[in-house]
Amino acid sequence: MEFEIRKQRGPSRGETLHRERRAYFSQEACRIVGINYRTGKRWRNGHQPSGGHPGAPPVTTSALNTESGRYLGTTERIRIADRFREGASIRSIASELNRSPSTISREIRRNSDPTDGQYRPYAAQQRAGARRPRPKTAKLIKYPTLRRRIQRHLDKGWSPEQIVCRLRRFPHLTDMHLAPETIYQAVYRPAHGGLIRGKKPLLRTGRTMRRPRRQAARST
Repeated sequence: MEFEIRKQRGPSRGETLHRERRAYFSQEACRIVGINYRTGKRWRNGHQPSGGHPGAPPVTTSALNTESGRYLGTTERIRIADRFREGASIRSIASELNRSPSTISREIRRNSDPTDGQYRPYAAQQRAGARRPRPKTAKLIKYPTLRRRIQRHLDKGWSPEQIVCRLRRFPHLTDMHLAPETIYQAVYRPAHGGLIRGKKPLLRTGRTMRRPRRQAARST
C-alpha cells in the first residue's frame, strides 16, 4: 500500500483521523491522513508506542452520533466492523458506542453476511433497513368508500361510536369494520385520515383537539 506523505504527522492528527473514519474503514482513513495503519490504531486507542514516548490520547467517540436514538446508524456500523475485525470484544465496542452489549451482539449476528459470516457495515445497513417495519397506510386513506361514508355520518352529527355500531350491521363487509378510536384519530388529524374539516366541527362536542389525559380525568 502506498501512503501519501503529509507535512503534519504528529499525534494531533488523531482527530483528523477520526473525522476521516466517519466515512472510511481504518486502512483507507490512514492512507488519506498519510500515516501507517499501526500508527492510526495507536492514535485512536492511546497505546504507548515503542521508545518510551508518551502515547497519544485515544480519539474520542463523542462525535459518533447515532442517526437514530433507537437504531444503529451507518457511522456506528463502520465502527463496529473496524473494531470487530481488530479483535475487540463485544463489551468494549458497546462501551465505545454507548450501546448495550446485547445490541452489538445482535447486530453482528443478524446483519453479517450469511454466506461467509463477514460483517460489512454498508451491507448490514441495507439489511437492517429492509427489515425495519414500514408505517402502515391509514385505513381511511386505504378505503375511500369507508372514508366517504364516515364523513357523511359525521356531517350529520353522528358520534364515532354510532358510526361504528352502524357499520357492524354489515358483517360481510370486513373492510368497513373499525374501532371508534380510528375515527377519533382521523378527526383530530384530518391529514392522517383524509377527512374534510369544514366550518362545522366534525364532532358534536365541537372539539378539534384531543384533551390531555389529566384534564379529561378531572372532568369525569
